[in-house]
Amino acid sequence: MSITYSPIGIIHSPFTKLSGMPIQPTSESSAKGHLEIFSEFAEGLKDLDGFSHIYLIYHLHKATSAKLQLKPFLDNKPHGVFSTRAPRRPNPIGLSLVKIARVQENFIYIENIDILNKTPLLDIKPYIPEFEGAHEIRIGWLENSKGNITKKKSDERFLNQK
Repeated sequence: MSITYSPIGIIHSPFTKLSGMPIQPTSESSAKGHLEIFSEFAEGLKDLDGFSHIYLIYHLHKATSAKLQLKPFLDNKPHGVFSTRAPRRPNPIGLSLVKIARVQENFIYIENIDILNKTPLLDIKPYIPEFEGAHEIRIGWLENSKGNITKKKSDERFLNQK
């Protein structure tokens, strides 16, 4: 089976290198950026300005080959890739929750971006708290990292690593 996706736009951010980027949108070093939606998809932005936050689903275009176990940014012990948000995945798909500053024509200006400049955008979905409805949340091995998440930045651990 083959699955093919085409980008709906491009993500523009101040981050031009993987090293030193924030590892999540809640990071102290996250920034403002904007989404450039290709003209053929601009009609789909109708009513988006009524939402405060959106999920961005994007292609991790600089990710290298997948690893099923790896050392994530917030720990020095190996974990299964599916228990992390590390970029070296079987399908290099990224997910970020960002705040909308404004929607103007085919551009969405956003805050709290943690994404590399010129990343291909695959989809946008509005954040609706009532849809999430998660209760009694556990965060596994990340329990020990509480308080460090907003301060941690990307390093070179996922670049050309065997």
